[in-house]
Amino acid sequence: MRGAFVTFEGCEGSGKSTQIRLLCQKLTEAGVDFVVTREPGGSDVAEQIRRIILDGKNVNMCDECEALLYAAARIQHLKEIVEPALAGGKLVICDRYVDSSLAYQGAARGLGEDYISDINSVALEKYPPDLTVFLNIPPDKAFERKHGADKGDRMEQQGLGFHRKVYAGYLALLDKYPRICAVECDGTKYETAEKIFALLKDKKII
Repeated sequence: MRGAFVTFEGCEGSGKSTQIRLLCQKLTEAGVDFVVTREPGGSDVAEQIRRIILDGKNVNMCDECEALLYAAARIQHLKEIVEPALAGGKLVICDRYVDSSLAYQGAARGLGEDYISDINSVALEKYPPDLTVFLNIPPDKAFERKHGADKGDRMEQQGLGFHRKVYAGYLALLDKYPRICAVECDGTKYETAEKIFALLKDKKII
């Protein structure tokens, strides 16, 4: 039986890494067979592309190049990591996926949903997530919580105005795609983790 594909989305500093770690602890305790991965990255080639994308020195990278690099890393990641895990019946937990491209490059960069959908057609058509967990916290609060942007991360250094556009992009996707479920991050990290675990049970992912 084919496995399930669950992706995590949110603005910078929304707590995705923390929540995925806490979820993994719960899945291990429950005896669930799962794989954790991330985008961009997850495989050797995709991790090399990630370093190019996020390198703070690459200030002259144009928006289209950025979007295409994300798409290139994604297809490599899908073929090498995600598809084999799903075929093996495992639950795949992925930190970011195509919705990040739609929000960051499509909305915030202004490239548009059609352009991003075209260059990510394989991901959207053959590997749609069964569930996308959107950690709902606006960038103002997220950056305050993480004590500012990472100076070595090119995407975090885009400025608050850019990240507000990203957040607006995510909210638009939330209204459009029923598979995306918002989880409010107004409590402790453990309270948020309980909400996420309950959501996966409710959606019959676990």
